Amino acid sequence: MTATARAMAEATPADRDRYVDLLRVASLGTVLFGHWLMAAVSSDGIGNLLALVPALQVLTWGLQIMPVFFFVGGFSHALSYRSLARKAEGRPVYAAFLRARLQRLLRPTLVFVLVWTAGALAVQLAGGGDGRLTGAALRLVTQPLWFIGIYLAMVAFTPVLLALHQRWGWGAFALLAGSAAAVDLLRFALAVPYVEFLNFAFVWLAVHQLGFLRADGRITRPGLLAAAGLTGAVLLVAYGPYPLSMVGMPGEKVSNMAPPTLALLAHGMWLVGAVQLLAAPATAWLARPRVWRTVVAANGIAMTAFLWHLTAMLAVYAAQLALGIALPVPASAAWWAQVPLRLLAAAGLTAVLVALFRRFEAPVRTAAEPGNGPLAALGTTLCLLGILGLSTTGLGGLLEGHSATLIALPVTAPAAIAMALGGWLLVERSGAARSVRLGG
Repeated sequence: MTATARAMAEATPADRDRYVDLLRVASLGTVLFGHWLMAAVSSDGIGNLLALVPALQVLTWGLQIMPVFFFVGGFSHALSYRSLARKAEGRPVYAAFLRARLQRLLRPTLVFVLVWTAGALAVQLAGGGDGRLTGAALRLVTQPLWFIGIYLAMVAFTPVLLALHQRWGWGAFALLAGSAAAVDLLRFALAVPYVEFLNFAFVWLAVHQLGFLRADGRITRPGLLAAAGLTGAVLLVAYGPYPLSMVGMPGEKVSNMAPPTLALLAHGMWLVGAVQLLAAPATAWLARPRVWRTVVAANGIAMTAFLWHLTAMLAVYAAQLALGIALPVPASAAWWAQVPLRLLAAAGLTAVLVALFRRFEAPVRTAAEPGNGPLAALGTTLCLLGILGLSTTGLGGLLEGHSATLIALPVTAPAAIAMALGGWLLVERSGAARSVRLGG
């Protein structure tokens, strides 16, 4: 634990909602554990444990925790935007808001992308990118970036959706949820092509809207929200065209994740209600100084750990192969016996990578001058499209022009990287304020 984290913990305002910080860390930590557990690596490539053992797919109803992270994002974005608006005293704050929210997110992300791109190019130039494990790794390592792309969209839409929330409250959430239901109706009942991609916005922005409601203390009956969400998810999976798994499965015709479905929104509702029910006891626990210092320290490295955790996992399997340790058949008794050791090794390597790259996640202070809102919006759009594109294409086939489909349009990895970097430059140029690094 760093001295900076200790100082930040001791300086925490009395009115800070510490539970939100815990939820942010816990949700990303759950994602790390889930990815490490689900990876079924063998000499034939990288598979998914849940596809090999379908009975385990019910675990995704607890491990698919990303709705909680987006819920927390809505809460934080509401507070941040309102704070900037108060300080600006009537001046436009959109550009300042985008820069403030994106800097800590994009810097570590783009460093990760550039490091892996350099490694992927080196491997492919050496002729080593065609192996089953290597090729699968180059596809796999960028897949979690989808979440960052969606998160950028949430940041970009915050002012508009916050205004709708302030006017309609729960009605704004109902509008987004109803739109998600309409999209699924058009998709499954009428087979309207490409309409399903709209739910990347409607489903995740509806969960984000719940964060606005929490910021205003309007989730007063979390038990009802959890019960409605869980009941809806169960009924939709039992009687609708939705699969049991709340994460994507290889080869499935319908995924609850890509694009998101009404079933995933119901899942998000029950998770949000459930974590709200735990708020009071968790807040009391977080009042302990040692517990709170740990949460503060973890928050300072959470994004870096998320970005590099698959790299650590792949390194564990690579080390096994390099040492001549046979990879057991996934889901076999020998495979399960190795799980605790693999998890510990992946956690240890992630800690090493965090130590190397955490500096890029250090918070910055940016003055709240008006800036250029349209330029910041354009830059954010390019960033989110580039990062989503890279999550789809992976880093294999960089030299061959391999492409994948992003919202019905083909995109290559080099084009996606160029969009992300160009967008980041535009966001930075949207304001004249100098960024000052905080801490060490």
